[in-house]
Amino acid sequence: MKIEQMLLMVLMILIFLISVLVYVYWLIQRKNKKDNNSVSKIETNGDRKTKNKENNYTKLSISNFMEFDKIEDNMIIQDNGTRYLMVVECEGINYDLMSNVEKTGVEAGFVQFLNTLRHPIQIYTQTRTIKIESSIERYKARLEEIKKDVDKKQKEYLKLKQSYNATQNQIQVALTEFLRVQNMYDYTRDIIANIEAISQNKNVLRKHYYIIVPYYSSEVEVDSLNEDEKKNIIFSELYTRAQSIIRTLFACSMKCRILDSKELAELLYVAYNRDESETFGIDKALEAHYDDLYVTAPDVLDKRINSLNKEIEKKAFQLAQDTINEIKTEKEIVLRRKEQSFDDLIKEMAEALLKENKKYVGKEITEEAIERIKTKEEGGLKNEKKKTTRKTRKTV
Repeated sequence: MKIEQMLLMVLMILIFLISVLVYVYWLIQRKNKKDNNSVSKIETNGDRKTKNKENNYTKLSISNFMEFDKIEDNMIIQDNGTRYLMVVECEGINYDLMSNVEKTGVEAGFVQFLNTLRHPIQIYTQTRTIKIESSIERYKARLEEIKKDVDKKQKEYLKLKQSYNATQNQIQVALTEFLRVQNMYDYTRDIIANIEAISQNKNVLRKHYYIIVPYYSSEVEVDSLNEDEKKNIIFSELYTRAQSIIRTLFACSMKCRILDSKELAELLYVAYNRDESETFGIDKALEAHYDDLYVTAPDVLDKRINSLNKEIEKKAFQLAQDTINEIKTEKEIVLRRKEQSFDDLIKEMAEALLKENKKYVGKEITEEAIERIKTKEEGGLKNEKKKTTRKTRKTV
């Protein structure tokens, strides 16, 4: 009897525990559903807020996202004119191919460079693709010049060889010069062919090394200066710092130079457009007005004025040409008339000369000479009439 009561008590306890667990599980599930519903409401409200923000979005200029304001006087201006940068480009050296003495000299020069620094600097490396096409075009242009020189030297050699007055020494010198230029031509042609074959399916890369020298406008201690005077002081200070870096790095056998404004623009263009810069360089970008937000067509009135100017120039040229042709035709007509009345003009001038010199020649001689000239003229006319009648008879 006692065993049965104990089993009944254990069963009731188990049923109570199971009911408690079920109730706890139900509470947990209900709480999870409430949390999910609250999260979904927050997300929908957030989406609405973001949509409202997108609708009220104000467009900003791309210049606000750049890390520089402008490029001026070989300097990059940043932070609304509070920070100025000048960039020094340095050519790399092949340290591994140097001897021990040269390596020691480079290391000593670099230590000197570090010890002379009195201001912060930044070292920047940029990898660019070398445009082999432009180099090949320059080589080909040079090859054409060498080819002309080869032809010239060949003609000189053949001329001396065929000449009887040329000595054997002159012929030998001309042959040596011709062979030298010919070998140069063959060597240049082989170089171009090898470069084209190597760079056919490969990109040739080159690293550029830069040292960026900063200067802050707050370093200018004089406050009474205007903006132009401050810029002049900042430029002179930056130039002095850059030149000191160039002089100290020269001890390391490194050639350095300061970039101008156009080269600074190219540096930033490649930094912000790495993919496009391989296809379109800075020159093509500027020619295509990539620095403008949009390109406007010229004014209609300006186009009309330009077309009228061209039309006026064309009409004026045509009028001048026609006038010249008219003058030429008039002169040709006068020439033809004089050619046709050549004999008559001679006789008229002869009669005039006789009349002017009548007192020197004599009256009787002058009158007789004039009569003879007239008889010659009449005789000539009669002869011409006879010739014309004979021609007409023959034709009939």
